[in-house]
Amino acid sequence: FRSGGTAPTAVCLSKAAIGAGVLSMSAHAAEVGLVFQLLGLLVGAALTLVSIQMIARASVETQRWSYEDIGEELFHPAMSMLTGFMNVCNCLGSAAGYLIICGQVFQVVSGASSSMRQLFVVLVGVLICGPLALARHVSFMRHLAAWSVLFLMLLVVVVVIFLAENGPDESLADISKFWFGSGAVSIFAYMNSANNIVFAYNNQFNVPQLTGELTPEPTVKRMSMVGIITVILCFLLFASVSIFGVLAFGVGENQLNSLVLDLRPMGRNPLVLLSLLGVMLSVLTCFQFHVYPIRQFCGFAERKLRGRAVEEADVEWKGRTVSRWIDMAVSLTSVAIVIVIAVVVTSLKTILDFIGAFASAWISFVVPALWQLQLLRRREDFSWVHYKTLGCLALLGLGIFFFVFGTYSAIIAAE
Repeated sequence: FRSGGTAPTAVCLSKAAIGAGVLSMSAHAAEVGLVFQLLGLLVGAALTLVSIQMIARASVETQRWSYEDIGEELFHPAMSMLTGFMNVCNCLGSAAGYLIICGQVFQVVSGASSSMRQLFVVLVGVLICGPLALARHVSFMRHLAAWSVLFLMLLVVVVVIFLAENGPDESLADISKFWFGSGAVSIFAYMNSANNIVFAYNNQFNVPQLTGELTPEPTVKRMSMVGIITVILCFLLFASVSIFGVLAFGVGENQLNSLVLDLRPMGRNPLVLLSLLGVMLSVLTCFQFHVYPIRQFCGFAERKLRGRAVEEADVEWKGRTVSRWIDMAVSLTSVAIVIVIAVVVTSLKTILDFIGAFASAWISFVVPALWQLQLLRRREDFSWVHYKTLGCLALLGLGIFFFVFGTYSAIIAAE
């Protein structure tokens, strides 16, 4: 389980995806039905794998290991700034969702008031997220990532036990609701379910750095294997939560917007208590993976302001480079901003739907497709009607659709 190995890298990339999105998966499945949900998860897995391969190829061919550096190499610094901004929006919103979950777990376990929940979120952010956010490399988190994935699997086991003890929810007396939903939802509910799937699979922001950390050398083939392992693991977990979550908690009012809240009646059960604490560990681990892209963007901006090239050596101050001091300051500032968002916003489902449409679609589909098109255009045999070019254009169109209509749908649903 060494740093830079295929399996540890796959675990880290899986953990970047498996976080808050999985907890609201059954709530969306209850609205739109299992047929739409499972089909969406299959398509999402395939698109995620294609996207990972595109990003890995761009990283290896340009020898750049961040979204910003790749964007500058293939396009222009302005493209890097726009992509970096979208990445920051994606990661700040996602990280805030993870702290919201920590607050929900604390309330379920302790029965604390809203003000105590806010204090707990602040303490967790300051005492746990702050120090962990200072780690230099993504692979540093590989052992915590492995444990946190196991704990989320335990959560699925707990839901299955709840289902075995209580039977299917009474709201599923009409079996068609299990497969096709209640039928009383608008097109926006289906769009928001798709938004959540995009968000749940979204781990592309860590692909360039993890590709660069592969040892003995980064290759597209090895990163493709990492992507295959990742999407299989994610699909199995997402599908399990969707199926058993709907069976256990039904449709309509019985299905709350996260599994943590659904399990509130069993909050004193030792196994449930252990799984909820495991969920907290899991999302706190996932939190750290979302801080890295923010640091990369600010590092890119800092280099541009100082006029320093990627390969150029930096000056040192008190035993560390100036860039490292700025990196640590950015890490702690990011954590502080996320704490403020998590204290003010309490609805997990709303924030995930919006982030999934607005930022995740751009990072997951639009940017990788543009990079791949640019790489293809550099070849002498480039053609706009080649199947690879048409595939990139299709992915680009899908990403723009999610970005525009998905964002509108999330805003409408939040009103």
